[in-house]
Amino acid sequence: MKRTALVVCPGRGTYNKTEYGYIRTHNPDAALLAQFDKVRDNAELATVSALESMPAFNRAVHTKADNAAALIFAAGITDYTAIDFNQFEIVAVTGNSMGWYTALGCAGALSAETGMQLVTDMAQLTAGGSGAQFIYPVVDDRWRPDPKRQALVQQQLTLHQSELFMSIVYGGYAVLAGTVTAVNAAMAALPPCDERFPLLLSGHAGFHTPLMQAASDKALTLWPVSRFNLPQLPLIDGRGHIWPGMGGDLAALQHYTLQHQVCQAYDFSKALQVAVKEFAPQHIILLGPGSGLGSAVAQSLIQINWHGLASKQDFNTVQQSQIPYVLSMGIPEQRLLCAIAGAA
Repeated sequence: MKRTALVVCPGRGTYNKTEYGYIRTHNPDAALLAQFDKVRDNAELATVSALESMPAFNRAVHTKADNAAALIFAAGITDYTAIDFNQFEIVAVTGNSMGWYTALGCAGALSAETGMQLVTDMAQLTAGGSGAQFIYPVVDDRWRPDPKRQALVQQQLTLHQSELFMSIVYGGYAVLAGTVTAVNAAMAALPPCDERFPLLLSGHAGFHTPLMQAASDKALTLWPVSRFNLPQLPLIDGRGHIWPGMGGDLAALQHYTLQHQVCQAYDFSKALQVAVKEFAPQHIILLGPGSGLGSAVAQSLIQINWHGLASKQDFNTVQQSQIPYVLSMGIPEQRLLCAIAGAA
């Protein structure tokens, strides 16, 4: 009997040196890759195939906004098609930040080609925007909410109102964005922790804030509602709103995709929490590239004490079962448990 699964798609910042060659390694469908390459070639941009075939990872090339977006979207869609649907019934799809576009592609609201065009367009539009983005933990070393760190983050948001915003609620991390001045001031004020944070996200602008309004306005002129399809699977967005499969208002979906989530905070934690509560999946499948979503997913589950999870140790114990609750396509041994033969 099939097991039910929620699919989760990663956002920007997940294609790094360690992910170089991810698509090529996992034997993507040649016809699907050709569709992606056609879109990029028509736009006179480096194709996914070309980017994946360079002699080595090149930070300037591979992390360039539209290149990274294309690689992440292509990796996510090819991973989705590699899932063994004879073993798993996908009950819903969600994603983090740019992962919303990948989720739309997985659910059929965008075709492979239109999805690639959308992520390319949005990467170019938003990369030209102002501001910066950084990440800061709001949990302790056991992944339990840390009220002191939460209060410090809120203090900075209050201090820099209209210049600093919550950008992404990402499990045990707060992702803040705003003007460069406000971001620099907040990063200087927050106490350093874990030898990494606060961490400026290189190449990121003021995503999911009002600083992206011009990009949103331009996107609405480029992307009429006719370019969207009704989703074939339920989608959970960055507000925790559920878009039903085979139904819904396409104009509303267009405006959410190109307006609301571009200019307002993306609550990934809420999206995930709503998804598990409403669909009760037997597994959560994380698409690649990489496996960076794992900790944020676990922390989001711990926040609601899902199935009794109260700490990092609890989650690690659950993951030691024969078939882990969370299956990451970016971890080879877990990929073997959910991908079709030949795509692992």
